[in-house]
Amino acid sequence: MAVELHRPVHPVRFITAASLFDGHDAAINIMRRILQSQGAEVIHLGHNRSVDEVVEAAVAEDVQGVAVSCYQGGHVEFFGYLVDRLAAAGAGHIRVYGGGGGVIVAEEIAALRSLGVRIFSPEDGQRMGLAGMVNTLIAECDVDLTDQPAPIEDLLGGSVPALARTITMLEADRLDASTVEQIAAAARARTVPVLGITGTGGSGKSSLTDELIRRVRLDQDDKVNIAVLAVDPTRRRGGGALLGDRIRMNAIHTPAVYFRSLATRDAGGEVPLHLDRMVQATVAAGADLVIVETPGIGQGDSEITTISDVALYVMTPEFGAASQLEKIDMLDFADAVAINKFERRGAQDALRDVARQMVRNREAFDRDPADMPVFGTIASRFNDDGVTALYQHLRRELAGHGLGVGEGSLAPVDTRSSTSLDPIVPESRARYLAEIAESVRSYHDATARHAATARRLQQLEATAAILADSRGDGGGGVPDAVTALAEATRAELPDADRELLERWPERVAELTGPDRPTRESLAGTAVPKLALPRFVDHGEQLRWLRSENLPGSFPFTAGVFPFKREGEDPARMFAGEGGPARTNRRFHLLSEGQPATRLSTAFDSVTLYGCDPAERPDIYGKVGNSGVSVATLDDMRVLYSGFDLCDPTTSVSMTINGPAPTVLAMFLNTVIDQRIDRFTEEQGRPPTDDEAAELRAGALAHVRGTVQADILKEDQGQNTCIFSTEFSLGLMADVAEWFVAEGVRNFYSVSISGYHIAEAGANPISQLAFTLANGFTYVESYLARGLDIDDFAPNLSFFFSNGMDPEYTVLGRVARRIWAIAMRDRYGAGERSQKLKYHVQTSGRSLHAQEMAFNDIRTTLQALCATYDNANSLHTNAYDEAVTTPTAESVRRALAIQLVINREWGLAMNENPLQGSFIVEELTDLVEAAVLAELDAISSRGGVLGAMETGYQRGRIQDESVLYEHRKHDGSLPIVGVNTFLDPAGEPEPPVLTLARSTDAEKDDQIARVCDFQARHAAERPAALERLRRAALDGENLFAVLMDTVRSCTLGEITDALFEVGGQYRRSV
Repeated sequence: MAVELHRPVHPVRFITAASLFDGHDAAINIMRRILQSQGAEVIHLGHNRSVDEVVEAAVAEDVQGVAVSCYQGGHVEFFGYLVDRLAAAGAGHIRVYGGGGGVIVAEEIAALRSLGVRIFSPEDGQRMGLAGMVNTLIAECDVDLTDQPAPIEDLLGGSVPALARTITMLEADRLDASTVEQIAAAARARTVPVLGITGTGGSGKSSLTDELIRRVRLDQDDKVNIAVLAVDPTRRRGGGALLGDRIRMNAIHTPAVYFRSLATRDAGGEVPLHLDRMVQATVAAGADLVIVETPGIGQGDSEITTISDVALYVMTPEFGAASQLEKIDMLDFADAVAINKFERRGAQDALRDVARQMVRNREAFDRDPADMPVFGTIASRFNDDGVTALYQHLRRELAGHGLGVGEGSLAPVDTRSSTSLDPIVPESRARYLAEIAESVRSYHDATARHAATARRLQQLEATAAILADSRGDGGGGVPDAVTALAEATRAELPDADRELLERWPERVAELTGPDRPTRESLAGTAVPKLALPRFVDHGEQLRWLRSENLPGSFPFTAGVFPFKREGEDPARMFAGEGGPARTNRRFHLLSEGQPATRLSTAFDSVTLYGCDPAERPDIYGKVGNSGVSVATLDDMRVLYSGFDLCDPTTSVSMTINGPAPTVLAMFLNTVIDQRIDRFTEEQGRPPTDDEAAELRAGALAHVRGTVQADILKEDQGQNTCIFSTEFSLGLMADVAEWFVAEGVRNFYSVSISGYHIAEAGANPISQLAFTLANGFTYVESYLARGLDIDDFAPNLSFFFSNGMDPEYTVLGRVARRIWAIAMRDRYGAGERSQKLKYHVQTSGRSLHAQEMAFNDIRTTLQALCATYDNANSLHTNAYDEAVTTPTAESVRRALAIQLVINREWGLAMNENPLQGSFIVEELTDLVEAAVLAELDAISSRGGVLGAMETGYQRGRIQDESVLYEHRKHDGSLPIVGVNTFLDPAGEPEPPVLTLARSTDAEKDDQIARVCDFQARHAAERPAALERLRRAALDGENLFAVLMDTVRSCTLGEITDALFEVGGQYRRSV
């Protein structure tokens, strides 16, 4: 029987976010959606939010509750610090809620409860259901804030809490008339202009607003106090609202800016009731400029002009025919028009048409349309000159309405539109994904035709042979028609296909003859390494050779190498904890007794976001947790000490994305230094310059491994983005270009990752489609850079998850086949580029905190899938990773899963066990068709980058995540030990686990190491950072400069320097 949910009596407002250095936002996105559906107004901050950012938002937005997910460790410090900071800000009444799956254990939940923080556990979710859990928040926070108005003296004194509460009172129309008049009088005593910003939905108003705020701050040196009122519509059904503007703001984190999100509530229009009074309140509190942003509702947006002195209308080039402009009311009233997203097709025409329409609307026929206040802007591009031109026009307009501004420090620009329009993927290649899908379908169509031709040719030749034998004349009596038809059919068969058929008997002989490769079982059975089809029909042979073929042969469906590497298991175990010395010891433990050293490095979340360790509690708690802390070149040297990084049996993988180029530069410097140090030790002297150059080249040529560095995936699912997407993609291309120039052939410059897309909630088809689409986008980007495909494509690798769904059985097969066909037939790439190499990690999402012992069963099945599918390397998760960084014991068990499969499991003696299975072939075709359809869908949205702009991938991932969570909670998706096959004895006591947490001593040591590095390099650091900034502004290859910068600067210092020239990542809902 459904439990009746509490419906809020008062307006309930929540801040939702994921904690600092935490990109796991799938859960909090589900929660904020349910909060909205139950009637709450939600100000969603997104991922990677510090305590100060959460507190600043909570106070300014005057919320009743804060809900934060924390899956990345450091939760005790984070929530404790959050409670303290709220109390210090006079907001101790705000309730704090949290969750972190099984990562937050029972003892920690109890400790946080004593601080007033309610943490929801997986068991709570199972018992209460998602809706019931969220409704608890709604019920507990359904309190009337207007019972406690702020003193008018505090408001007039500029108090942020007082301003926030006053706006709450005005929204509810609960402020007495005398106070309203006092506020109005104080506002009238000052001349403060109001900038109104409106426009169509999806035009980028919030991003443009943020960029305008940033320019005001830079231009006027933070001397202008700005108040921003951002309005979003209330949902008619349920009364909830997503107030989604604050998440887009990067420039508001200063005392000079007050930001408040508003819902329209019962207004019935684009602005809430009493907005004019709210504007007066901000002026009375000391604002020098008020910006009001209203929601886009199409062509009737002119209501904003009733409360603004200067009105800005934001649109995009896609407005349809020029006649549609006549219907846009705001073109009659706007003081300026911004055609945002000016990099899109038709933007120049749009600018011309809008300018002409404004001439007509104003009957200013004596004016040149080019003089109309119409600007082409790209708000998503850092330091866009079109945005600067718009800002400088608005500054003049606002000054005319009383804005007190100085001359300003921003240099004047002599353009009205963005001048840098070079897209990452050229416009001529906009349909690249659709073309790839078509090339794969065409290949399969050709396979069907050629197989039919081969079958007909075989039948004709057999007919001729039978007739010749029956006449006994050696063939002289075969009818001419049969001979002619056979010759014509033979001519129809392409040479390449004839060669495949002609060579097939030789290959069969090689693999089935006396010297065939086999492994002998205990019973003496010679198990072939490769099992071959027994087709007699040439049509079936050719169909199989073109669609499957043997491992190591195009299209590489069964694997990219003929046989697995002997003496080197594909195991690559993930490790990282504490400081570099502790993780180094773990690496040596994992590699002990192994014939090859395959290290996979997990970095702590502080490092993942490009920061240095620090004493501030919300940073301190995460140092060395869930990964290793690496902030300097010294740390990198300690991390891999004792390993020969140039040994052909050593391979290093680094899971790092946002700051990947910096961390990679540290690693490659370590590799080079290791070579030089060895030479110095062996020769008793340092190398000469020529010898050092030779050692450097040799190190770069021999080092093996992978850096993840997949920024597209980060934007779509994992969220460790730190720089603007465009800047990050440019850095990736710099790395690829540098690898080509320096001859780096055995190290992968990017690991194009679907794993984290799956972990964020995507199903296997979406994971594969999005990942391949991202890979092809990198290809197009690097080609546009002028690189040759065979110079960089071999240095691309892939990384997939293996879960429990049936599609995972064939995920690698489909990926290899699509990639190979596209590389050969669409891009003309050579064989080395056609081979898709990929790493598999078993699914972290399938690990559950309940009945954790069952997790090893799931991991074993997933590992078996990867082994059968010839994954190039494999990481098996530890059973306890649902709650902690794995312990030495659980890691050993996880590694044993792979060893048992590879060394004990009988069928693993064979290296192509999936080939020949009816269901596997059927699944391969079904999944491939679904992936190609998804490539078409992304293509129709402007390719990967166009789809990202509208949030397509992120939205799909969230929808699929919600479906999984709902089905898990209602039991329609059976999960053993979680929602079925429950222990009849009841819920067992939680197991006592040794939690892998970094110690305070390790954290303090890491902070001290950073300080020591900074002190030793204090003299050279300023020049190194300035050299880096200048290289970015001058368009040099930044990675070449980073190779020098990391020798004297910390990770956090480099990140901050690049923020100044490349821009910060802008979050989206």
